[in-house]
Amino acid sequence: MPDGPAGFVRDLRLRWACEEAGIDYDVGTVPLAEKSPEHFLRQPFGQVPFLKDGAVEIFESGACLIHIARKSEALMPRDPVGEAETLQWTIAALNSVEMVSVPWWFLEVSGAAENGLTGWLESRLAHIERVLEGREWLVSDRFTVADLLLADVLRVKKVRAFGDRPASEAYVRRVTGRPAFQRAHAAQMAHFQAADDARRRA
Repeated sequence: MPDGPAGFVRDLRLRWACEEAGIDYDVGTVPLAEKSPEHFLRQPFGQVPFLKDGAVEIFESGACLIHIARKSEALMPRDPVGEAETLQWTIAALNSVEMVSVPWWFLEVSGAAENGLTGWLESRLAHIERVLEGREWLVSDRFTVADLLLADVLRVKKVRAFGDRPASEAYVRRVTGRPAFQRAHAAQMAHFQAADDARRRA
């Protein structure tokens, strides 16, 4: 996350996936504090996002993205190799990159005297840089949900500013320059602005 949550809250990932796939969606609002029992039934950790699609109700942004991707070839190839590689890189973005970048970011912004995760993050980002030096997209020479997720992990301001990784920076610019991302990002920012306006009027 950045210094403020607007534009980075993880429901953006689901908005973006739906925009890429041309799937209509509605966004609900939950309170930041004092979560309801119903919220914990849908998301046992009291977080966002969670997704309802007919009888399917799931939480965790990665799981929600995979569910959406399975509904549209725009997000995941239908051949077995392309699908497997898309799932592989989607999980890698979460487990091998974000698992390190989020706690590293937290220590950075909390003013910790020493960030013991810096070397680990540096190594993970160096591996990603080498991968992206040789390809435009992660899978099948085309955009997939894996690119959506990895770019969202890498676009965090402090992560982008950490070190010199031209291939990764070009990748983030390329992926976040897509019209679907721009629409999803603008919609989330408008959602936050509307909530701020409502609080000021209250």
